[in-house]
Amino acid sequence: MRTKTGTVRKRRVKRLLRAARGYRGARSRLLRSAKETVRRAWWYGRVHRRAKKRDFRRLWIIRISAGTRMRGMNYSRFMAGLKRASVELNRKVLANMALTDAPAFDHLVELAREAL
Repeated sequence: MRTKTGTVRKRRVKRLLRAARGYRGARSRLLRSAKETVRRAWWYGRVHRRAKKRDFRRLWIIRISAGTRMRGMNYSRFMAGLKRASVELNRKVLANMALTDAPAFDHLVELAREAL
């Protein structure tokens, strides 16, 4: 007769070893090595999911800044002008417009200038 804790432990071990599949050597076969490796992988995954958000925001700001400087304005004045003009576009959309839709971005720069 199997106890309840025995099946829970077996499930947990099975889950860990399944997550460690594809690792080299003992890291994919031995419980202790697999546990350390998988925990580290999950931790780095969590950290880098957060970092990805920061990285993309930085990229968008750089693109918007480049677009506004080409039109004779800096990033902070542009964003302040958009806020005063009640334009509620996020940085992702603004960066995409700066790259692909120059006439629309020109219009936004003019809107920001007038609002200041």
